[in-house]
Amino acid sequence: MENPLSKSFNTISLIKFAFPSMVMMLFMGLYTITDTIFVARFVDSNALSSINIVCPVINIIVGLGTMFGAGGSAVIAKKMGSGNMDEARSNFTLIIITGIVTGLVITVIGLLFIDKIIWGLGASKILFPYCKDYLEIQLIFAVLDIMQVLYQNLFVTAGRPGLGLILSISAGIANIVFDYIFIVCLRMGVTGAALGTGTGYIIPAITGTIFFLAGRKGLHFCKPKMDIHVLIKSCSNGVSEMISQLSAAMATFLFNITMMKLAGEDGVAAITVIIYSGFLLTSIYIGFSMGVAPVISYNYGAGNIKQLKKVLHICFCFIISISISIFLFSLFNGKNIAKLFAANNKNVYEITKTGFTIYSFSFLFSGCNIFTSALFTALSNGKLSAIISFLRTFGFIVVVLLILPEFLKITGVWLAVPVAELLTSVLAVCLIYRYNKQYNYL
Repeated sequence: MENPLSKSFNTISLIKFAFPSMVMMLFMGLYTITDTIFVARFVDSNALSSINIVCPVINIIVGLGTMFGAGGSAVIAKKMGSGNMDEARSNFTLIIITGIVTGLVITVIGLLFIDKIIWGLGASKILFPYCKDYLEIQLIFAVLDIMQVLYQNLFVTAGRPGLGLILSISAGIANIVFDYIFIVCLRMGVTGAALGTGTGYIIPAITGTIFFLAGRKGLHFCKPKMDIHVLIKSCSNGVSEMISQLSAAMATFLFNITMMKLAGEDGVAAITVIIYSGFLLTSIYIGFSMGVAPVISYNYGAGNIKQLKKVLHICFCFIISISISIFLFSLFNGKNIAKLFAANNKNVYEITKTGFTIYSFSFLFSGCNIFTSALFTALSNGKLSAIISFLRTFGFIVVVLLILPEFLKITGVWLAVPVAELLTSVLAVCLIYRYNKQYNYL
């Protein structure tokens, strides 16, 4: 049976291969954005703000899962490309087990220190009870959250992106349905939002486990060999994804603190709407990059430079086209997006509407940055990938947040992400050309 990663891709077949991952990531985005819509509409703006206050903890959980998944995928796909299938299966099993253990540790530590964590994240007395209700449930579901992120990456590596798509759609639908039941019908408030999201994690986590347990060909669970080198390599490959999430966590914290000073709880609610909406739109870039990464790793491992060049040419053309489309969509629909979340609070609506117009310009550059970071991860160069992720999600943002709000107030906050993405894209282009001599991909 031919490995799906070894085929000669053209534009249509590559987009078709990556499409399930793109849709998968869209539904991942819907997990959290559905919470914010239901909370904004059926609870209140303080509850909405509380979700963003504890968001850094969720970033860390997702970051760990993505680090093991994306970094491990590069290791596994490369070994598959070189024909070392037994070792690839052992590495796969070891990575999943490591993810589960990590999730359990997060749950225990998080619940023991939950009060200190929430206060440390900058919650006000008004927001604290909302934050605790939401975070407790999310910590309980940490293992399932990490597992579903792992499987999202590894279904693609196993050549079964379609199955991952089906599970993500099912999980997304379940999240929406249970959000409605818990929040609207049972009036459980922000606790219901957390339960709805956690319930969505169950479907891909459990089904993915059953699939890889029952498999006999390709990737499946086996008795793993403890290999510290594989875990270190997976973490170093995927460290950019972890740094990206940690940086996002720190940036979210800084955004929350800054907006709390400038506009109070309503300001935090507005930044919540924009951050989550932004994640939903950039999930298309993330999904595409995730979908094509195993193809890049496979061809790099197999030494098929001709196909590697062809794949990357298609990828860059697609990223440029979709970036322009997302920018135009967000620019002309900022008012509608603000109304979707903040129709019940005029002040939050006005802050959000103005902010989203400025924030939209970030989408012109973020696609290139996300894909370039994923490209270097796929080529097993986690260092360069980490630099790009760190700068776009934290480094440049911190610099802008420390300077512009002093002069431009809230407008300076909205400019932070577009400026950071622009500066990172300049660096990304330079790195692509600088390392062409090493990888010969252009």
